[in-house]
Amino acid sequence: MLTQLTVSNYAIAERVELQFGKGMTALTGETGAGKSIVLDALGLTMGGRADAGAVRHGAKRADITATFDVSGIPDALQWLEEHELDDDSDCILRRAISKDGRSRAYINGQPCPLTHLKELGGLLMDIHSQHQHQSLLRKETHRKLVDEFAGAEDLANQTREAWKTWNQIRTKLAERQQNAEESEARLQLLRYQVEELDRLAMESGEQELLEHEQAQLSQADAILHSSHQAALLCTEDETSAAGLVQHALQQLEQLPVEVPALADTIQMLSEAQIQISEAGNNLRHFVDDYEADPARLAEVEERLSAIYQMARKHRINPEELPEFHQRLSAELAELDGGEGSLEKLEAELEIQRNNFDKLASKLSKARAKAAAELDQRIAGELVQLSMPAVQFITQLNRNDQNDPAPHGAEEIEFLVSANPGQPARPLAKVASGGELSRISLAIQVVVAQTSTTPTLIFDEVDVGIGGGTAEVVGKLLRSLGDSGQVICVTHLPQVAAQCHQHLFVSKFTQQEATFSKIESLDDQGRISEVARMLGGVDMTEHTLAHATEMFSKGQATHH
Repeated sequence: MLTQLTVSNYAIAERVELQFGKGMTALTGETGAGKSIVLDALGLTMGGRADAGAVRHGAKRADITATFDVSGIPDALQWLEEHELDDDSDCILRRAISKDGRSRAYINGQPCPLTHLKELGGLLMDIHSQHQHQSLLRKETHRKLVDEFAGAEDLANQTREAWKTWNQIRTKLAERQQNAEESEARLQLLRYQVEELDRLAMESGEQELLEHEQAQLSQADAILHSSHQAALLCTEDETSAAGLVQHALQQLEQLPVEVPALADTIQMLSEAQIQISEAGNNLRHFVDDYEADPARLAEVEERLSAIYQMARKHRINPEELPEFHQRLSAELAELDGGEGSLEKLEAELEIQRNNFDKLASKLSKARAKAAAELDQRIAGELVQLSMPAVQFITQLNRNDQNDPAPHGAEEIEFLVSANPGQPARPLAKVASGGELSRISLAIQVVVAQTSTTPTLIFDEVDVGIGGGTAEVVGKLLRSLGDSGQVICVTHLPQVAAQCHQHLFVSKFTQQEATFSKIESLDDQGRISEVARMLGGVDMTEHTLAHATEMFSKGQATHH
């Protein structure tokens, strides 16, 4: 619900701050006073086209901010959360337009693309006028209204998801069929390559172990010679390390007196002698047991050669072969009888098509039932709006194509026949501006209980009507306001007298500059404005009495 609108330096409005509540709000005033400023400003916060000429003369930029309470609008809350723009229960749409025509858009203080304003604005407001925001001229709006009226939004979403699944499989199958020859060649190549890699059966880390083993086997003689020399130096040579340490130890043990400071040194030499002796023994055992193995060396080198050759063939590093083998095996399994095989894809496509058809058929029945009831109830409203000759038809056109469509088995379009005997044609091609506004009103009254758009805006829905019909229009707008929020621009006192909130638009000149002023009227002010709308500039006692009666009647009536 719209709670506040602030307009700065837009058109002839220098500064306007308006508070809005639930119910019906009427905007009235003399022609040219600036009633369109409010609607145009709201249109800009919905992503409408910006015009540099709309910036007030002498100002650097125009700034428009609309604040909404979105606590009761699940679709808007979800959109804000998905775009990480959620901020409690308030949503602030802002548009800044510079005098050179450039504009910037903001949602909850964050800069955003204009498309975001359009997407979110469409969830918050619906402007019914002759302007570009007239959603009633779009087929997707017709479908949405019918599905909402039928209570079939969830079923429509399920149908759409079923179509997405079917379409994904269809696309994948088409790609496979289109590249059938290439796929078969790829399949044969994969089989050959995987068989080669299966025979090689290289394990992760095997190359490193083999290279280490090769290094040892290829240097067997050098290892044996060095180990033998080391054994001699440790214990067996005349000047062995063990002998030298023993000699040093004897020198210290034969000291004429005990020297405590050398106790640790003697201990270290004793331990060193033991360590050297053990090392020498280990070396002797190693030399005695060590054997060069030319056959194993040849085996290792042959295995490494096979690994290197396979890596070169596939132009990868040897250590990458196991992972490469696994990847090719998975691709082969996918193409050769797996989930991606032609047979499996064709079978899955048929399953998903049957699932879509079941959901679409169920949705079609719900839509057909809702369309018949919708037409009947709208016809009743049109009679009240002095349009008894207009025939309203919700047409369900079965899709000619054999393939499913994302929104079900039919296209939905609102048609009207403006005069008896004339064929029904699309709403956008038949209705005039005033007729379109009244037809929009009739539709909104009927679907008000199911519509998810919380704020409805009507621009001069009373064009071309008067008398009793004007009073009916007022009643209809007020009934919409009872269950949501309605803002309307009107020239008829019968309509203005029934609103919950009345905004009066006027303009004045000061120091050779023109300003627009919008003020919220109290009861006495409303009566005066209704009198002005009834009798013009000169208000007589009779006019005031008539206005008081009309106002009292409009406020006393409960809808």
